[in-house]
Amino acid sequence: MHIPESPGIPFDAIIVGGSYAGLSAATQLARARRRVLVIDGGQRRNRYASHSHGFLTQDGSGTAAIAAEGKAQLMAYASVTWRDGMAVQAAASSDGDGFDVTLADGHVVHGRRLVLATGVIDELPPVDGLAERWGGSVFHCPYCHGYELEQGAIGVLATGPLSMHHALMLPDWGTVTFFLNGAFEPDAAQLAQLAARGVTLVRTPVARIDGVADVVTADGSRHAMAGLFVATRTRLASSLAGELGCVLEEGPMGPFVRTDEQKASSVPGVFCCGDAGRMAGSVAFAVADGAMAGVAAHRSLMFGLDQAAKPPSIFSPAPVTNAASALAR
Repeated sequence: MHIPESPGIPFDAIIVGGSYAGLSAATQLARARRRVLVIDGGQRRNRYASHSHGFLTQDGSGTAAIAAEGKAQLMAYASVTWRDGMAVQAAASSDGDGFDVTLADGHVVHGRRLVLATGVIDELPPVDGLAERWGGSVFHCPYCHGYELEQGAIGVLATGPLSMHHALMLPDWGTVTFFLNGAFEPDAAQLAQLAARGVTLVRTPVARIDGVADVVTADGSRHAMAGLFVATRTRLASSLAGELGCVLEEGPMGPFVRTDEQKASSVPGVFCCGDAGRMAGSVAFAVADGAMAGVAAHRSLMFGLDQAAKPPSIFSPAPVTNAASALAR
């Protein structure tokens, strides 16, 4: 039986976001017998993709099935409470011990630690037919979806300089055509790199995406593709990190929350994991991030937020001097 909410007793930790990173963080805290609340708005980033790849033991499993199984296993722990809904505001508690989180329905919950697993939103270029195929035949991660294209014809739709990375990577998965679409023009050195990788360039503007992932250019030419890759621009799916004062960094795809190696943000007591706390991600990265955030949040509950006061841990980086001494030996 799950522990009911009590207005006078804060949760040990509130996890905002119940996708892969949030589930992983919550599981670590639940296994430490801590009182955990998960708040989830039900908007997984990869909800448009039917299957997930590259995650150990779950390669090829349905994205929704992985999340559902993770939730079912988490909810077997009696100290976990789950709330469907959006967290719309967060602030340090007036008593100085933790955080107050306000839900969209006006309900306020209290937690001694806060783990943000709020994810990001992909912003696609405005090309007709692109959004409808997102996650089905239009992708952003070659490691997640490249293998299933069976070494066929692969398109890269340029959105800026970052698309060069896609174009140089993807020949390992198929025959690549790079549609520049006026968004990017390789310099001489880059043209040489593309030629060395066997990448074909198309400079004619893209009119629409048709069929499975066919690229139709402005002159009426049709380029049949097995799949199309796009480097999206991302934005944080929640404003909570900014409201709390967490330092953000600008990555190649968009902003993310700065964290240390233990997923602690710049605000004491606030941890961040998954896509909101890294430059780029996948299900496997999200689960690993969440596990680290959950363990670190638990350690901070036991030993406090003062890093210097915490006892040595396998999760703490060894001092450089010790490492040098060890090498010397």
